[in-house]
Amino acid sequence: MARSGNSKDNRDLGTALALLWDETEAPTRGPKPSLTPRRIAEAAVSLADSDGLDAVTMTKVAGLFKLSAMALYRYVPGKAELVELMIEAILAERPDLSVAGDDWQSQITEWARRSWDVHQAHPWLVTATAMRRQAMGPHQLGWMDAALASLEQTGLPPADQHQIFLLVAGLVRNLAQQRLDYDEEHDQEWNRLNGELLARHAHRFPALTRAIVGGAFEPAGDPLGFGLARLLDGVQALITRQQAG
Repeated sequence: MARSGNSKDNRDLGTALALLWDETEAPTRGPKPSLTPRRIAEAAVSLADSDGLDAVTMTKVAGLFKLSAMALYRYVPGKAELVELMIEAILAERPDLSVAGDDWQSQITEWARRSWDVHQAHPWLVTATAMRRQAMGPHQLGWMDAALASLEQTGLPPADQHQIFLLVAGLVRNLAQQRLDYDEEHDQEWNRLNGELLARHAHRFPALTRAIVGGAFEPAGDPLGFGLARLLDGVQALITRQQAG
């Protein structure tokens, strides 16, 4: 596999898709490759899980196999393609939503919970999927297909189903980002300093002060469950309104 440019603007998207879908042509000459893109991706996943996505470089990943970075380009054109392969690797198991029940609410909730679990196991996924528009492989599309299959039961137009999917996926992603950004020590110091300020200026922010006193900013027990319930209540209201006609 030839090395190609790797910026968002000039990389070969066709090559990236062929790599993700395992449609690359095997070399007809030279020694048989000793590695596979899948093995490389799995090694990169382990590196990202322990040290973060920034630690994943072609040089470091190549070093895991005692290769030079140049040798690794024989298998993967660059980091963008490597990250896409990493996403495929951690989404290899398509979620079976039928275990949650037959109704669409239970199934899309199960999908969100499974997605949340993947984000918690691999915190770098938030950053990796922000590299839009990245190429998408069969595993990533399989997760989307599973979610959309559950939403078909709503009877809503396909465009609405897709928007609901984006809302659910966005909720998971937003909460994962919050978890990623959270620093307990910094949070305590921020609360202390801002608490002192608000105590002196409470008359300027009466609603905010009442919310704080009432416990509005206490840690939520299950923010994903709360957000999903409110979102799905809205979807059900939309279904009811459309059925009424």
